[in-house]
Amino acid sequence: MNSITQGNILKSLLKFFFPLLLGTFFMQLYNTIDAIIVGRFVGKIALAAVGGSPAVFVNLIVGFFNGVASGSSVIISQYYGAKDADSLHKAVDTSILMSIAGGIILTLAGIFFTKPVLIITKCPEEVIGSSFLYLVIYFSGLIPMFVYNIIAGVMRGTGDSKTPLVILIIGCFSNIFLDLVFVFFLKAGIAGVAVATVICQIESALISICVLRKRKEVFNYRFSKMKMDLSILSKILRIGLPAGFQGSLYVISNLIIQSNINYFGTNTIAGWAVYSKIDGIFWMTVATFGLALTTFSGQNYGAGTYGRIKKATWITFALSFAATAIIVFCFLYWSENIYRLFTNDTEVLAKGIEIVKYLAPFYFVYLSIEILSGTVRGAGKSFAPTMITVFGICGLRLLWLFIAVPQHQTLTTVLISYPLTWTVTSIAFWTYFLSNKWLVKN
Repeated sequence: MNSITQGNILKSLLKFFFPLLLGTFFMQLYNTIDAIIVGRFVGKIALAAVGGSPAVFVNLIVGFFNGVASGSSVIISQYYGAKDADSLHKAVDTSILMSIAGGIILTLAGIFFTKPVLIITKCPEEVIGSSFLYLVIYFSGLIPMFVYNIIAGVMRGTGDSKTPLVILIIGCFSNIFLDLVFVFFLKAGIAGVAVATVICQIESALISICVLRKRKEVFNYRFSKMKMDLSILSKILRIGLPAGFQGSLYVISNLIIQSNINYFGTNTIAGWAVYSKIDGIFWMTVATFGLALTTFSGQNYGAGTYGRIKKATWITFALSFAATAIIVFCFLYWSENIYRLFTNDTEVLAKGIEIVKYLAPFYFVYLSIEILSGTVRGAGKSFAPTMITVFGICGLRLLWLFIAVPQHQTLTTVLISYPLTWTVTSIAFWTYFLSNKWLVKN
C-alpha cells in the first residue's frame, strides 16, 4: 500500500491515477463489448435493447450503490491517512457487509421495477421484450458486483489502485471470451451477453475476496467473524447517501432524456446507445481524475496536510483539461470510424454522429464539477456537492425537459439540456470551492 500524504504531488497523483484510469477503462469495456458484439452479430434492435433504457436503468441502480460506497472509500482513506488501524479494520468489515445487504435489496428492487421503468420511458414495443430479459439477468449479478466494487474501493482508499486493475483486466478478457461463446457460437443473443457479464462479476468478486484475505494490515479477521460497526456505518452513510441520491437523481434526469430520445424512433435510440458507449471514454477519464483526487484529498485531510489538497486540485484540473482536449479532438474528427465499430447502418450512423459532434465540445464545461466534487468529498463534505448537483444539473435539466422540449420537440432541444446545466453547476462549484468552507473540520 502507498501513502500519498508526502512527496511530490504530481508524481503521487499520476502514480495512483493511471492504474485507476486503466481499471475504469476495462470496467467501461464490460458494457461496450456487449454493445459491439450485439450490434454486429444480433442487430440494431438488440443494440437498442442493451444500450437504451436498460443502460440508464442499470446506471440508476448501480450508480446509487456506488455513490453510497464512495463513503466507505473516503472513511477508509481518512483512517489510513491518520494511521488509525483499529478503525480501519472496522470500516473494512462494515463496508463489505454493507455491500452484501445492499446487493440483496437492490437486486430485488431492480427486478421488480424493470417492467414499469421500460414502460414509463416509452421503450418501443419491438425492443421492450429483449430489454426486460437483459435487465432481469443482469440484476441477478448485483451482489458479486457490489462486493467487488467495495473491496476495490478499500484497496484504492489505502493507495493501491493496481490490484483492482489486474482483477478488472482478468474479468474483461473473460467477458470478451464468454460473449463470443454465448452469442457467436451458442446463438444465445441478448440473454447470452447478460449471463456472460454475471459470470464475470462473480469471478471478480471471488478473486478480490482472496486478495483481501491476505491483506492483514487492512482485513484482520476471518469472514465468519466480521461485524458491522454502527457508528462507522453512520459515518459512511453520512458521506455516501447524499452521493448516492445525487447519482440517482442524475440518472433519473437521464431516464427522462432517454424517454425523449425514444420519441425519435429506433435509429435515434441505437445512435444514442452507441454514443453513450463512446461517450463513456470521456466520463471514465474525468471520473477517474475525480476519484483519484477524492482518495488524495481523503488521506491528506486525515493527515492534516490541507495545502497539498489545494495544490493537487489545480494540478488535476490542468491534467483533466489536457486529456479532455485529446478526447474531443478524436470524437470530432474520427466519430464515423468509431461508430462503425458498432454498426454500419447509415441511419444509425447519421444520428450518432450528429449527437457526438454537438455535445463533445461542451465536455470542458463539465470538468469543474467532477474535479471540485472529488476534492470536497475527500474532505468528508458530501452534502454541499450533492445539493449543488441536485439543483444545478438535475433540477434545471428537468425544468428544461418539461418546459422547453414540449414546445420544440427536436433532438437538438433535448441535447441542449446538457451544456446548459453543466455551465450553471460549474459556476456554483467554483463559488463553493473558493469559499474554503469545505476545509472546516466537522
